[in-house]
Amino acid sequence: MEKLPFRVLFFRLYDRKIADGTITFSQTGIRKNDFTRLCTEPDFVLDRETVERLRTVMKLTEDEGRALMEAAGYEEREKGEEKE
Repeated sequence: MEKLPFRVLFFRLYDRKIADGTITFSQTGIRKNDFTRLCTEPDFVLDRETVERLRTVMKLTEDEGRALMEAAGYEEREKGEEKE
């Protein structure tokens, strides 16, 4: 997957999942304030826990999830690794 800024990649995935009915906004658990910041602040990135939750809620593929984490600047945790 090409290297994109977090918000560009997020909205590309989010728009597709909303359009195909996979998710609704309320299912994402994103706070409205954070969503607004995603729309208006080019460098805004959601916190790690939110991005990890979105991987599951949005039913992202491994590649999509990995790319989203990388775009957010977070390293992938190994399975079973403790949350910080």
